[in-house]
Amino acid sequence: MRHGNKLNHLGRKSAHRKAMISNMACSLIQHKRITTTVAKAKALRVFVEPLLTKSKTDSTHSRRVVFSYLQNKDIVSELFRDVAPKIAERNGGYTRIIRTGYRLGDNAETCMIELVDFNTLYSKEENKKTTRRSRRGGSAKSSNSVDSTKDTAEEAVVVESTSAEIETAPVVEEAPVAEESPIVEEAPVVEEAPVVEETPVAEETPVSEETPAADEASVAEEASEVEEAPKGDDSSENSEDKADSTDDDSSKEA
Repeated sequence: MRHGNKLNHLGRKSAHRKAMISNMACSLIQHKRITTTVAKAKALRVFVEPLLTKSKTDSTHSRRVVFSYLQNKDIVSELFRDVAPKIAERNGGYTRIIRTGYRLGDNAETCMIELVDFNTLYSKEENKKTTRRSRRGGSAKSSNSVDSTKDTAEEAVVVESTSAEIETAPVVEEAPVAEESPIVEEAPVVEEAPVVEETPVAEETPVSEETPAADEASVAEEASEVEEAPKGDDSSENSEDKADSTDDDSSKEA
């Protein structure tokens, strides 16, 4: 029986238990949230919270003491660099245990243990409440009324800005550059200048048909030559007649 024994051995020898809790503490500091059984979470909370308190004083001695428990230089530096500034204003209770049900295999009760200051879901709401109370110093109703008036004022400003944008927007609509530029449609220069269709003039100018004119000219020249040739024959005939006439004259004289 374990009457008055505050240490839970967790069914392990001392060396195994210390190593396991040290590794769990490193994982909690690194990931800010881990899931485990309720018994291990309670043992881890007793182990890690004094180390978190020790990290508030950043000195060589504190770092060496924390390193003797965690045995990991990277985790120690992260603890003093990232975690310690977040928990500087907290006087204890750095961790939170949230039960998540029972495990299927052995029906062990499981939970999620996390660092309180790194849960943004809770921290944002708490910060909003504290800032509202500290700034206005009135009741919740007055703060809500002030918030509602601010919201309405913001909505009015948004509506005015949107209306101004809507009024200024028609300037862009009045300049329908795309509508004023049907120049491309009104200037079908390519369609009105069917140069390709007018080029058949070159086809209608049958150079090959005009060439027969040259042929006709040559034929005419040949015909003239043929016609001129008989004139030469007539001259020769006239010469022969003249020669005959001279012969006749000479015979008569004799």
